[in-house]
Amino acid sequence: MCQPKSQAVCELRNLPLSGDKELDEQIKKWIKWDRNPDTVKQIMQAVKNQEWDTLRCRLCNRITFGTAGLRAVMRAGFDSMNELIVVQTAQGLMTYLKDQYPEPATWADQGIVVGFDARYNSQRFAELTAIVFLNNGFRVFLFRRYVATPFVPYTVTRLNCLAGVMVTASHNPKQDNGYKVYWTNGAQIIPPQDEGIQEAIMEHLEPRGDSWDETALCANDLLEDPYNVVPSYYDALKKEISCPLMESNGKCPLSFTYTAMHGVGYPYIQMAFTKVNHKPVVPVTQQVVPDPEFSTTPTPNPEEGKESMDLSIKTATEQKCDIILANDPDADRLAVAEISENKKFKLFTGNELGALLGWWALENFNMRNSGEDISNCVMIASTVSSKILRAMAAIEGFTFHETLTGFKWMGNKAIEQKQAGRNVLFAFEEAIGYMMGTTVYDKDGISAAAHVATMACYLRSKKCMTLQEKLRDIYETYGFHDSICSYVICRSQSTIKKIFNRLRTFDDGQENTYPTSVLDGDYEIEHVRDLTTGYDSSTSDKKAVLPVSSSTQMITFTFKNGVVITLRTSGTEPKMKYYADISGRPEDKRWEVLSATLARVTAAAVDEFYQPEKNGLQRKCE
Repeated sequence: MCQPKSQAVCELRNLPLSGDKELDEQIKKWIKWDRNPDTVKQIMQAVKNQEWDTLRCRLCNRITFGTAGLRAVMRAGFDSMNELIVVQTAQGLMTYLKDQYPEPATWADQGIVVGFDARYNSQRFAELTAIVFLNNGFRVFLFRRYVATPFVPYTVTRLNCLAGVMVTASHNPKQDNGYKVYWTNGAQIIPPQDEGIQEAIMEHLEPRGDSWDETALCANDLLEDPYNVVPSYYDALKKEISCPLMESNGKCPLSFTYTAMHGVGYPYIQMAFTKVNHKPVVPVTQQVVPDPEFSTTPTPNPEEGKESMDLSIKTATEQKCDIILANDPDADRLAVAEISENKKFKLFTGNELGALLGWWALENFNMRNSGEDISNCVMIASTVSSKILRAMAAIEGFTFHETLTGFKWMGNKAIEQKQAGRNVLFAFEEAIGYMMGTTVYDKDGISAAAHVATMACYLRSKKCMTLQEKLRDIYETYGFHDSICSYVICRSQSTIKKIFNRLRTFDDGQENTYPTSVLDGDYEIEHVRDLTTGYDSSTSDKKAVLPVSSSTQMITFTFKNGVVITLRTSGTEPKMKYYADISGRPEDKRWEVLSATLARVTAAAVDEFYQPEKNGLQRKCE
């Protein structure tokens, strides 16, 4: 007689198998290991219906843990996000931490932080993670409410924890979820940590019997809610805003519309604005309550512009607000729009806001440290972001560092610089991610919103300027910078590989031969850097200086006219991205000409390098 939990195993014995030895073995493993009745039912139903291709896709492929952690659609299968995958991942992370910190007293003392957003299953995935760690003698600081992503890395450093886990898929569609990991230093993991965790996952795939035992969450001395660290985060934010600026905030006539994109940001933004003496934001009422359906914005990504910002613009127009602040659903990113002279809202690009906040970080430093040497200060940007901070550094005298794409690299670079005695003022990436100071070693949409609002009030009260006017002033001083950042959609890994292999064997299949121009030679390419293979034509030994990753496609073309275009694949979405940038000199005032050149070169590069129509790629609807 089968016990209830073994019912599916018994039922499976009476069903036809596929005849594919590997697939049949994976089916048996899933039914044996999974403890969630819904996902077990999904697999069993597919077996009954003999959906062998579907099962082969889901069970014979496995989601890979990388520096971005995990992110995928929620459904049954080893290629997706579900309870079994979360348990296996938690087991692997726990094992890797034990290897790195072999003293059991450390596990129970420092422990791990776990947070979650408002998506479907996020809390459940967080609790399963906590159960795995608690049952292995780790202290677990489990947030008991929705939390903005920046509070997890902040808690890691504040409580001196061994690691942090945030369950979130950020701005992805509602069907997705993810698993983001922070290391002991409070930054996202980088190689070889990701490789070590993946290896540990694969060596410990079978769940322990107590991995779904929820009694571990009851009256457990090793379990704590770390929410009491949140006030100290806001104390640190307040210290970044001087008393004169706080006074200016309180008197400022500007008003701010705010949207959380159906995510978790609203209460944290309310606390931030109160702490730095701003008037309350005007909420987009339909979007400030967490809603895993994302019912008014199926694409909850403020980067997408009008598609996701319609309600914000409507609210701001009706309430006569000057500026819109938009967090993505886990509140680690920030989009900003400002009313223009034509009464329409100008949505700043990530690079434009990076220029403004870079200037603001510098202005803030000078106001608070009059006469202090700025040469010890540092700003950081990713290699696909605008070069505006480099231009500022050349004139102002601070140090600028460029890293690979993603805050995992910028956060670790900031830690390295701080440990060397440098003062890290700011870091940003074009994908609307901003790090003000070093309270959090990751992008932080909460502190960025407080700083943007304070900057806007300062400019209005002290300079009689709007954000748009200040941006033009920055270009006058440091040179005009323009960028185009977009993507095409490709769901075929073989197509992606074919496209990039063609580019790096462009001359009759010969290795390390790349396109030399676009538009039949109208715009010639001066240098090529391939961070997938490590080739760089600009260096004496033809080897790239930045870290190389064979698992990610990334090629940068530098044109003789100064345009820089990077092509790369996304680590979390089915997108092939392109980032184009042009940097003018301060004396070059032909801004329209520079923008037109950038647009022409970019359009040609996308057409000739990606070949969207030939390769069946879907262009972004601009």
